[in-house]
Amino acid sequence: MGTSLITGGAGFIGSNMARFLLGKGQKVRILDNFETGRRENLAEISKDIELIEGDIRNLDIVKKAVAGVDVVYHLAALGSVPRSMKDPAMSHDVNVNGTFNVILAARDAKVRRIIFASSSSVYGQSPVLPQHEELPLAPISPYGATKAIGEIYFRSFYATYGLQSVCLRYYNVFGLRQDPNSQYAAAIPLFVSLLLRNKSPEIFDDGEQSRGFTYIDNVMQANWLAANAKETHGEAVNISTVNAVTVNTVVNTIRKLMGKENIKPVYLPPRPGDVKYSLADISRAKKLIGYEPLVSFEQGIKKAIGWYQENL
Repeated sequence: MGTSLITGGAGFIGSNMARFLLGKGQKVRILDNFETGRRENLAEISKDIELIEGDIRNLDIVKKAVAGVDVVYHLAALGSVPRSMKDPAMSHDVNVNGTFNVILAARDAKVRRIIFASSSSVYGQSPVLPQHEELPLAPISPYGATKAIGEIYFRSFYATYGLQSVCLRYYNVFGLRQDPNSQYAAAIPLFVSLLLRNKSPEIFDDGEQSRGFTYIDNVMQANWLAANAKETHGEAVNISTVNAVTVNTVVNTIRKLMGKENIKPVYLPPRPGDVKYSLADISRAKKLIGYEPLVSFEQGIKKAIGWYQENL
């Protein structure tokens, strides 16, 4: 039974990943500064994990966290495009400098592999759909740029030092424990939260922008597969569902499932940095790590709504 470190383990994806790994019989260590992570996400598993409270920008703390670890799931980040537009320096400091600390510490501790939470934001406004991993990195937001820089570091550290890694390019992950109350809340939890309070969902642009909304169970499975695949060289793979859906479809689906069809959405001007269309080719992920989405958007949205109805 190996020890897994989850950076950002008190966050949405990290806290779900912690439960997944515990279910696989892994020892779980979490590093989080609780800037965006939530203590309540860890409350029911607090006795089963080792928690180090600290910041990935502090190299000494990161070195302590990676000691004796087999796999690092590097999820810690400031993960919002709008946040990065407002404060690009902070996004760079956490997502680039912090990630570099994790890479350095993992190399020195001889960690077997790092799984990096990258993003479809690295593609920017790609004219090619579906997006495949041979497309150039062309981010249009500081957040996307930080993830692209991270990927480059992971590839270079394999080439230079043999540090194994996989970069998972997530497509709009949603599901249990995703915070709807943050200033930078993601679309789905925000829509559900507003409708639960009988308020109109707010849609930026015309709502016809499309996304490969990906349920959290698919992401946990992808991380596990990446950690246990054959030798990896810092490759990037897309992690998404097969189909993309428009934001209008998402809102209308949620309204119907919640019985809130009488509440109409409100449309707001487009936000700078937002991509119009996003659709993933997941064939490389299938070939490299054996990934296939297990939960469809329709199945996932029902589970997510049920969780929010019970917990908000």
